[in-house]
Amino acid sequence: MPGCPISLSDIRQAAVALRGVVIRTPVLENPDVNAMLGGRLLLKAETMQRTGAFKIRGAYHRMLGLSGTERARGAVTYSSGNHALGLARAAQLLGSSAVIVMPDDAPGAKMAAVRAMGAEIVTYDRDSQDSADVVAGLIAETGRVEVPPSAHPQVLAGAGTAALELLEDAGPLDAVLVPCGGGGLTAAMAITMAEAAPDTQVFAAEPALFDDTRRSLLAGGRVPNPKGRRTICDAIMTPIPGELTFSINGRHLAGGVTATDAEVRDAMRFAYDHFRIVAEPGAVVGLAAILNGQVPVAGRSVATVITGGNIDPARFADLLSPSPCP
Repeated sequence: MPGCPISLSDIRQAAVALRGVVIRTPVLENPDVNAMLGGRLLLKAETMQRTGAFKIRGAYHRMLGLSGTERARGAVTYSSGNHALGLARAAQLLGSSAVIVMPDDAPGAKMAAVRAMGAEIVTYDRDSQDSADVVAGLIAETGRVEVPPSAHPQVLAGAGTAALELLEDAGPLDAVLVPCGGGGLTAAMAITMAEAAPDTQVFAAEPALFDDTRRSLLAGGRVPNPKGRRTICDAIMTPIPGELTFSINGRHLAGGVTATDAEVRDAMRFAYDHFRIVAEPGAVVGLAAILNGQVPVAGRSVATVITGGNIDPARFADLLSPSPCP
């Protein structure tokens, strides 16, 4: 595809390279849910992936592309959790090392899991510091190679293997909703569908207070999120759409949809009740937008990626418990 950093061919090659490393996660469907909604709802369960999220696909594929000398120097990245886990495991599997720049308010369970895989963590304040500046300083100081969450063709191609599996396993789809932070999986899905299933609409799904991609699509250029906001969807609290990913998403997405924190909590419960999926909040934003009616299912086939399940059991139980009365 002219002007795109990767093509469907690159994604297919990544799928071959990742065979035996990543898990081909299932596409789940419940006939009772379909009857309730009047159409087909399909969930790509990346909660069942190694490290509990899709991110190892791109991290491992990028690490494979490093030279022996680069792997010896090690990798560095920024992440609120899932990419950190994916890169930590990828570095461990390939005999390398990783330093992860994480916001100081990242979930403690994710930080503990990253450290358990042998990675080092450097924290920063997301309201007063820029993670990219922290990473740049570490690269200058240590010579490590950056493996970004999305802004690299090999990372995008690796992430795209989830889209390729969905395309192969789900059959014809009218729409796919992708939880969107930096926009890498969304962009990879958009490329996959644009080349192989051009009638399938792809939507970016975001928390209502972090809808930078939706607003950027409407504005025709990248628009940042205001600082100081918070959401339970910690995995996709990004400051602004990525330059590389938005260059793809701005051309190929059908639009953006959103969900409030309350709707996300309802979607977490829905995924658990009907599919027995334990999902973190950011992973079900697409499902929440389907359930709140922004993308109709009746008479159609609609899919969403449940991008990760890295959530502490106590927090999961707390988020699923009834909200206290005002």
